Amino acid sequence: MTSHDVVARIRRLARTRRVGHGGTLDPMATGVLVIGVGRATRLLTYVIGAGKSYTATIRLGQATVTDDAEGDVIATTSTVGVTDDAVRAALAAQTGEIDQVPSAVSAIKINGQRAYKRVREGEILELPARRVTISQLDVRAIRRDAPDVVDVVDVDVEVTCSSGTYIRAIARDAGLALGVGGHLTALRRTAVGGFTLAEAATLDTLEQRAPDVVNLPLAAAAERFFPRRDATGDEARVLGHGGPLDAVGIAGPYAVFGPDGGLIAIVSERDGRARAEIVLAPA
Repeated sequence: MTSHDVVARIRRLARTRRVGHGGTLDPMATGVLVIGVGRATRLLTYVIGAGKSYTATIRLGQATVTDDAEGDVIATTSTVGVTDDAVRAALAAQTGEIDQVPSAVSAIKINGQRAYKRVREGEILELPARRVTISQLDVRAIRRDAPDVVDVVDVDVEVTCSSGTYIRAIARDAGLALGVGGHLTALRRTAVGGFTLAEAATLDTLEQRAPDVVNLPLAAAAERFFPRRDATGDEARVLGHGGPLDAVGIAGPYAVFGPDGGLIAIVSERDGRARAEIVLAPA
């Protein structure tokens, strides 16, 4: 399924068009997809920029056109002589702040058109590198016993990274560094910001309880994701109508809650005032 497919299904289950997601998953990938319903769709702009965590399997010895298992194999190279230490070193070199070239077969727009569409039409693209941060890239296993392919090395990894990082590109670049090519054979997103796989619901579960598909109310989600400020009754009225509050020195953006515990707005402070970026209080 694509992320768009999931949104379409949630719209049907929740009986509303106001549904969006907080960061695309490749069709091959499984795991966490944050969905916003109703007013919560307005918070998704913050979720998209949150850090993410993954488990993945990299196959060394084969390169593909898409840098993952969905694309055709375009090169096969023997991995004889590729040591475990060399594998670990090639991956360690990709940690920290790095300039990463996204996969050409990606959803990035080039002159208004998705890169993958241009590649499928026969165009050869070289995308510019982007600065990303890979804060964790741990090797969990190195295996040389793939039953379906001889002479490849499969590497299981755990990754925590900034938004915009391509795990497929990590696989590709490790293969390039080792001179044998590489691609991704499995990808599972385990967390988006503080939202984890452990609390996620399957689509089958949501189908059974529809139209009640929301498992984290708007106020609870905001409290989990942002610093919190509690407003007085007067402040709540001002902010609810889009007016500014006095700054209190909280690094923003942060969530402001009314005396009743309801979420009023997401605000940021500048020039001594706290101004709403998004007002979420019911009209």
